[in-house]
Amino acid sequence: MESGSQDRNLPASQRKLQKARDDGQVSRSEDLTHLAVLGVGSVAILVLAPAFFDHLRLDMIRQLSFDGSTLLSPRTLFPRLSDSVTVGLAASATLAAIVMTAIIIAAVASGGWVNSLTPLMPDFSRLNPLTGFANLLSKKKIITTGKMLLITAVMFTVATLFLRNGLVPISSLLLQPSASAVAHLVQWITNGLGLMLLVLLLAALVDVPLQKFLHMGEMKMSHQEVKQEGKESDGNPQMKQKQRQRQREMSQKSSVTAVPKADFVVMNPTHFAVAIKYDEKTMAAPQVISKGSDLLALKIRDIAKNHSIPVLQSPMLARALYANAELDRDIPSALYTAVAQVLAYVYRLRAALKGEGPMPDEVPQPFVPPELDPHSKTLKAVTV
Repeated sequence: MESGSQDRNLPASQRKLQKARDDGQVSRSEDLTHLAVLGVGSVAILVLAPAFFDHLRLDMIRQLSFDGSTLLSPRTLFPRLSDSVTVGLAASATLAAIVMTAIIIAAVASGGWVNSLTPLMPDFSRLNPLTGFANLLSKKKIITTGKMLLITAVMFTVATLFLRNGLVPISSLLLQPSASAVAHLVQWITNGLGLMLLVLLLAALVDVPLQKFLHMGEMKMSHQEVKQEGKESDGNPQMKQKQRQRQREMSQKSSVTAVPKADFVVMNPTHFAVAIKYDEKTMAAPQVISKGSDLLALKIRDIAKNHSIPVLQSPMLARALYANAELDRDIPSALYTAVAQVLAYVYRLRAALKGEGPMPDEVPQPFVPPELDPHSKTLKAVTV
């Protein structure tokens, strides 16, 4: 069962394809590169050859022209030789630049542009004969070898038929004038080159999608790899939960400084403490500006008493606010009525302390929906 889960039968994710591209692993068609080199190189030679041979002919005429002053000054032969070398190098550099451009375009067309130096780095694992032998038996190598054998057979067949049909006419060129014989020979070579390029074109049309298919096959992922990638991209759920818990605790600790601004603090007697503030001019509903549990709850209580802020005991409301209300956000609408009852008590208490009214009765114990009380949920789960 475990081995089956390791089978690479799932398509590669975009992240893995991008990582492979960053490492320089993309689909490349060698047949398309061969076609670009031979095709563009041949066309460049056919187009540039007349101008090159014209320059070469003029340079040869100048090189073979001698007079008495030339014989008396042999140093003049060096500038002539340098001119000939310059013409040859210019022609070679032009042809090389054209072919190199064709190679780059062919590579980009088959696999796209890759900005990576990884393929240029030495990989000593390739020197391992066992690894090399295993690569020879890989699916990609077997298919590539079969493709090359097929192309070789086709090329050999085409060349055999072409030579068989052209040997007799070529041998008869000895009886023709030199100019017409050379023209006929050039035409015969051009036709043979055209047939070879046609075979390479057909091979490239097959090889480009074939290499992409093989590359996607090598990039396939197992179920375990997909799961691992999901963890790496989204993060381990347990670690994310711990991080959120730490962030929540840090946020709660930093909110302690807001306790002096609260209208009242509601507690469960010592486990939870929630500070509530309400300003009807700026707030649509009461907000929790600080909350904490255990030692932090005791600290909130102490700060509230030091600033003469009422601290009320309402276990269910404290638990519900702590579990469901966010800092600096409006309290849940289901708790509006409960908080409003406590606020009304606090306002009457403040008025009584100022001598503006009688002391209120006992601290209200407002109704809290059971689904908002974590303690009620725990009891229900235990009962079930």
